[in-house]
Amino acid sequence: QFGADHWELGFSKRLYYLLKPLLPRSLTRILRRHYGNPLDGKLNANWPVDSRYALFQQEVMRQLLIITGKPSIRYKKFWPEGHQFGFVLTHDIETAAGQAFVREVADIEEKFGFRSSFNFVLERYALDFELIEDLKKRGFEIGCHGLKHDGKLYNSKTEFAKRVAKINARIKEYGMVGFRSPLTHRNPEWMQILDIEYDSSFFDTDPFEPIPGGAMSIWPYFLGRFVELPYTLVQDYTLTAVLGETTPRLWLDKVQFLKKYHGMALLNTHPDYLKERTTLNIYTEFLQSMKNSGGYWHALPRDAARWWRKRAGISSNDVMPAIDFGMAALEGGEIII
Repeated sequence: QFGADHWELGFSKRLYYLLKPLLPRSLTRILRRHYGNPLDGKLNANWPVDSRYALFQQEVMRQLLIITGKPSIRYKKFWPEGHQFGFVLTHDIETAAGQAFVREVADIEEKFGFRSSFNFVLERYALDFELIEDLKKRGFEIGCHGLKHDGKLYNSKTEFAKRVAKINARIKEYGMVGFRSPLTHRNPEWMQILDIEYDSSFFDTDPFEPIPGGAMSIWPYFLGRFVELPYTLVQDYTLTAVLGETTPRLWLDKVQFLKKYHGMALLNTHPDYLKERTTLNIYTEFLQSMKNSGGYWHALPRDAARWWRKRAGISSNDVMPAIDFGMAALEGGEIII
């Protein structure tokens, strides 16, 4: 779906989010499990890996070398210190129960040497400011996951502006610089009034979200005023409740693709769902595997966004350390980066 209506929810989805607060959580899970799988047992060539944009970028570079007759070309390295790919962890806290489980999630990540961002819904539950300060002191990041998480943020441009005025005031007060829309509802034009450094409401490919599809990019990119950090790994609820996975196989397989093309492995999980032991075990196994694999630049999302902005400002003519630039060359007609 393309065009002006792409960012609008259909009638059935609007009705669902209107009724959702009245439905038991167990029922919404059943509905999501039975009606929320667009693949329906069929293979999808563009999920969980959509390689089209990555291949296009490499082909542009290959054709440039062929046309110019040059054996190699200089390019900006994707990540600091020559790391092969980026690795970013984020969490959306949907309810008070999820907020109560945040410390356990943070403890597990800290055990493996990782840090992440925790995105809070500003007016759905009472914020635990002691928890927020503790996370900051431990090197974690806090971000915003909308105002109410009721599916109504994008109902109209007027309503959006009214809520964003409150969001902007609160995130400034709390020192938040990142945002992810509840339910990944999004409208890139409307979102420009958000006072943020980065957003993470978009994804490379995800047919399971209310507004499905994807930007195809496995790297950060600029979306108007801010940097967009697309999540590139399937979300935890989809992995376990919809697809029935019991291992981090899909995450780890996708990481290998992202590593090959110097992309960003950005995972979004939810303390609300990590409370379930099976999901937490999968997440812990994933962190252990990532810890053992190496080759990545692990960063908080705000640092990844700031790096991407800094990288964009570096000219190929600037006098910079050699590590900031690499060489791409043709070998046997193929591009080697």
